[in-house]
Amino acid sequence: LHMGKTMKEDLTVVAKYIKQLYPPEFNVFSVYAELYHNYFSSQAKKNAESYLEDKDIYLLLSWVHNFYPKEMRKDHALAMELDKVKLGSLLPSSLSKELEKKYLDSEEVTVKNSLSRCLDKEIQRWKEDKEPEKLNGHFQSELLGIFVIQSIYSGQKRAEDISKAVGEELSRRLLKELPAFLRSYRDAFEDFKEKSKKHRYYKPILIANINNCGNFREYMEKYMAEKDYSKADILSTLADIENSGFDVLLQQLFAQLKPMYKKFTENKWDSSSEIMNEIIKTTSKHISDFQTLKDPFYHAIVEKIHTRLVKEYIVRLLKRKVSLKTPAQQQTLAQHISKNAADLEAFCTSNGSQAMWLNSALPKLAEIIRLQDLGAIKIEVATLATSYPDIRKRHLEAFLHIKANLSRSELKSILGYLADSTAATQPRAPLFSNINVS
Repeated sequence: LHMGKTMKEDLTVVAKYIKQLYPPEFNVFSVYAELYHNYFSSQAKKNAESYLEDKDIYLLLSWVHNFYPKEMRKDHALAMELDKVKLGSLLPSSLSKELEKKYLDSEEVTVKNSLSRCLDKEIQRWKEDKEPEKLNGHFQSELLGIFVIQSIYSGQKRAEDISKAVGEELSRRLLKELPAFLRSYRDAFEDFKEKSKKHRYYKPILIANINNCGNFREYMEKYMAEKDYSKADILSTLADIENSGFDVLLQQLFAQLKPMYKKFTENKWDSSSEIMNEIIKTTSKHISDFQTLKDPFYHAIVEKIHTRLVKEYIVRLLKRKVSLKTPAQQQTLAQHISKNAADLEAFCTSNGSQAMWLNSALPKLAEIIRLQDLGAIKIEVATLATSYPDIRKRHLEAFLHIKANLSRSELKSILGYLADSTAATQPRAPLFSNINVS
């Protein structure tokens, strides 16, 4: 600092007052600048070749790449004069590269150890069974959700302050560490999930960990290039944590709903409105527990619930438990299904489901039951297959068991029409492909 200040002040005096006292061919400013630079450079080289602590390496690199070329040599009083003098760097390139490598190696180890300690502390907190912190009504882990990202970001920022190239290299190294850290995090989370089911704050801790994934995703989208080879690895690990958490959070609800859905076929769809009300009431109690999830995850879990509610209803329609011979009976069942579908859609939408793609499945099935004209049935089957390309013959055949007044040839004709109209298009999200037909 003293050398830098002295050089800057002295060269300013040379530029303003001394230079004009000599003939131009003497290049007085150049002589002074080179002498000062050579002395400064020799001192820097001497320091670089001695033993340095990590913070000293950082400081010396900051002088080489940042303070000396930018703060001093770009000073408005000196810039024009110094641009005429080719002073070069404070350190030889080979020595500078050696220091950069030492700095990068050290910083990589520091951040890696910091992440490891952070995960250990977080695991300890899970074991203590304490309610996670809340931010804006959402459970979160300050250690994992914030501190880990801050550690990586701070490391990158410090490196960038030395030079863009050093910053990019450290970013590359740290982003290579992130997948390994997240895999350790996932394994620890799985261990907690299996062994701590009786903990008082089991579900809030699961929710906090799902919310953490959002912070990692945001960071990754902001700082990782689309083609970065580790991006897919990170996304896959985060999805594992999220889906694993969702599965546990939804386990109890889905177990409670199973016997309720059985009542539809047991009662041959009589009292179907009451059954649907019971399903909605039970689901509503569980959804209120999920309000502590951050918005993207709340919407994701509600979409999973919405998908499950529609899927379970379709499962009951494919059970071959109801066979109706008259159009009037089929009309009544179609009305029940349409009413149930409307109630289901209203409930899921009011609770934030954005899975609009699910809303036409049950009304289309109701319409197939209601229709009696063979041509009209085929058209409705075609539109159903267009909306849900994962529907297969086995699903439709099981469903058409309801329409007992169809002849064998009519049934074959409708099934053949489905085969013609279903292309190899992949569904936006699976619905029928997740339904096994017995």
